Formats: sequence, structure tokens, C-alpha cells
Amino acid sequence: MKLKATVQIARNITLALMALALTAPLALAEDRPGLDADVHAAIALLKQTSPAAASLAPNVRGALVFPNITKAGFIVGALHGNGALIKPKKGGGYYIDEYYSMAAASYGFQAGIQTYGYALVLMSDAAVEHVETSGNWDLGVGPSIVIVDSGMAKTLTAQTANADVYAFTFGQKGLMAGAGLQGSKITSLGK
Repeated sequence: MKLKATVQIARNITLALMALALTAPLALAEDRPGLDADVHAAIALLKQTSPAAASLAPNVRGALVFPNITKAGFIVGALHGNGALIKPKKGGGYYIDEYYSMAAASYGFQAGIQTYGYALVLMSDAAVEHVETSGNWDLGVGPSIVIVDSGMAKTLTAQTANADVYAFTFGQKGLMAGAGLQGSKITSLGK
């Protein structure tokens, strides 16, 4: 009996997360200043907690920053978050150029709920152009992405960076266990 109740709760959480993914563009239109503040805070946190990200910063051509990704599931799962494409300003700093959403569905042995920040650091003009012109970017199609884990982060510097895109996950809260098959899609929400 407990297993049935647990499965039902997990399904409800997953369905709620999927509904959030469908309505997020509407909510974003009303809260861009809040998202802007979250993006700036996420960049500061990433640079503070990841020396590798900080070392890449001077050579970055752009970055997709998703400050609050929420992932939940029980067998069937989903993730969603809104973010922005940032670009460097001449003379230093950066500006928000365009807004994006990230969503995925997954299936497999998994259970839990987790929130985290996610940044795709774009090191080439070609990678930035791919993001801007694709409209909908399926991760895994297009520029190659190198996931920066704790081992790689110890040796990654501006001198050793040779990939088009580096992916950083930061600020994790909660617990998600298991492994599911997943395809993530990044969609433009406009300027």
C-alpha cells in the first residue's frame, strides 16, 4: 500500500514539474528582473566556487546561465529552468542578451528532487552563433560539450581549454538517485 502512495506522489510531482515547464515562458515575461538578479548571483557563485570557471572567464564569448534548474522524478522524471545568454561587454563585465528555458524528460531508475545551477560556458564565436541561430538546441547535437567535474576542474585553465563549450553544475540542493535516459532541450524565449 505504501508503494502505491509513493508512486502516486512521485507521479504528481513529475506532472507538476512538466506543467511548470509548459507555463514557464508566461511566468518569465512577468519576472525578468528577478531572473536577471538570479543570473548575476549565479555567475558570482560559480566564479567563487569554481576556480576553473573563474580562469575561463576572461576568454568566454558567451554563456547560457540557468540559476535554478529543478529536477524531480520517480521512474519518470523531468527537469526545467529559465536562464539567459550573457555576453561580454567591451571594457569588462557582461550583459544579458536573450532569455532561454531548459527542459528535459527522463525515464529509468530514478527517484528524488533536486535543484541546482547550470552554466554552459561558450568559448568560441561558433558556439555562440549556434545557440543564437538554432532556436531550439538539443544538447548533444551541435557543438561538443565537456562536462567539468571535480577532477577536470583541478586542471582546467584558460591555457588548457580547447573545447567549444564547458558545462558546470553548481549549488546543488536535494537528492536525486539513479540513472535515467534523458534528452535536454534549450529553447529561446526571446529578448
